[in-house]
Amino acid sequence: MRFRSTFPAVLGAALLLAAIPSSASAAEGQFRYDYVTVEGYEATGFLNSPPSGRCIDLPGVGAENPQPGHSPKNRTDAWAQVFTGTDCAGDSFLLRPHTGGASERLKVRSVLFF
Repeated sequence: MRFRSTFPAVLGAALLLAAIPSSASAAEGQFRYDYVTVEGYEATGFLNSPPSGRCIDLPGVGAENPQPGHSPKNRTDAWAQVFTGTDCAGDSFLLRPHTGGASERLKVRSVLFF
């Protein structure tokens, strides 16, 4: 008899938990890259705990800057796929979590974390 009254309560609680939206996931850590500003100065850009699952155009190396970024370093806990073009277009390269990096020969303008 007790099972008949407990089962609907447990089932209701499980359905309620399944209906609650989960928060957006983010890669924990920092992603860094170097670039030359429009004025000609060396700079380092970074993304702290960037969102996962969506394309990010890297600040400072978008369409307004003719020179792309370079030397990306992935210090996040997620895989990073860097792209030569904005909007995650063009050639791409994977950087592994925590220690992934590349030399200044790898040019980047956007990144996707997964």
